[in-house]
Amino acid sequence: MSASSPASRLRILVSGMLAGDPWQGGATSAVMQYLEGLTRLGHEVALVEPLPGEAGPLAESRSAAYFRQLRLSGIAEAALLAPESRETVGTPYARLADFAQSADLLLNISGMLRDQRLIASIPTRAYFDLDPGFNQVWHETGEDVGLAGHTHFVTVGLAIGSSECPVPTCGRRWIPSLPPVVLDRWPPADAPRDGDAFTTVGHWRSYGPVDHGGIRYGQRAHSFRQLFELPRRARARFRVALGIHPDEHADLEALRANGWELVDPTAAAGTPERYAEFIRASKAEIGIPKSGYVASGCGWFSDRSACYLASGRPVVAQETGFSRFLPTGEGLFAFGSLDNAAACVEAVELDPARHGRAARAIAEEHLDSDRVLGSLLERLGSSG
Repeated sequence: MSASSPASRLRILVSGMLAGDPWQGGATSAVMQYLEGLTRLGHEVALVEPLPGEAGPLAESRSAAYFRQLRLSGIAEAALLAPESRETVGTPYARLADFAQSADLLLNISGMLRDQRLIASIPTRAYFDLDPGFNQVWHETGEDVGLAGHTHFVTVGLAIGSSECPVPTCGRRWIPSLPPVVLDRWPPADAPRDGDAFTTVGHWRSYGPVDHGGIRYGQRAHSFRQLFELPRRARARFRVALGIHPDEHADLEALRANGWELVDPTAAAGTPERYAEFIRASKAEIGIPKSGYVASGCGWFSDRSACYLASGRPVVAQETGFSRFLPTGEGLFAFGSLDNAAACVEAVELDPARHGRAARAIAEEHLDSDRVLGSLLERLGSSG
């Protein structure tokens, strides 16, 4: 693949999860940034999302219902795929195969797509890691995360492969890439309409923790528990769209007792449109990542935080090593302790307008999809 010239029009097949876990507007939006960003650069883009193990007819599934209402403008082809039967919702399988036969590049998020008829002939096949540390450790412990068969390996773990980061490289050379944000889709927002809350969206747990090399790769729950007292310490309002099971009685009680306002994540951010509205209505983000990102110092930076910054909303985020790659201290803050987090929140409270302008400037300078994806295509064309 040659992507050295801006005039080069590539045919790019993207595989990623938009609808496999429906009514997750933030997760859907993250993949859409890649689809729309690549299209903005003038490339012909197709999407295929495999749904292995789907019970019953694919066309009648919750995923299909969610997929049909997504606004995928400018995409050449888009489909959900049942891998075993090759049933699709959206573009028929034969047309997907025709696109793949002449595709220049596969961006395979988490190695989801394994159909050899679709991927074998694509010359540049990039595995895209959105869960740094976990994917690499799972591979090292014998789990098949889909690394095989790819020519390139991309990660949002910006520090992976550096001497400061203990995450195993699995014998691969990892290309670091910041999360892109399509700035036209995320213009600076007006004054918050939902009071003055620091907000975030996410899951309490996604899967179990894993231990490797003396490091415990834990979940957001493990990070959050260290910050239960933050609303009282910072004397600010915190409103979180948190996917937490109602059986987590002790954690729910601790969150509410310390002043965290909990909202239904599906109602608040169940579609890309609701997700964007939730962010725009916020004063700032309180970013609390999986503890595995923190413990490993992998340099993960959230696609969600990128959207807050683009919207002119400051971000106060727990340090994962991202401050080595992005400017902090104005608009974007990295904290390492409860006291530090409270101090960062108080700094935003003193002048939210100034920090909002700085937030947008960071997005324009570092996270603009034209810049991020253009650079990634260059590196995919020249590395290897």
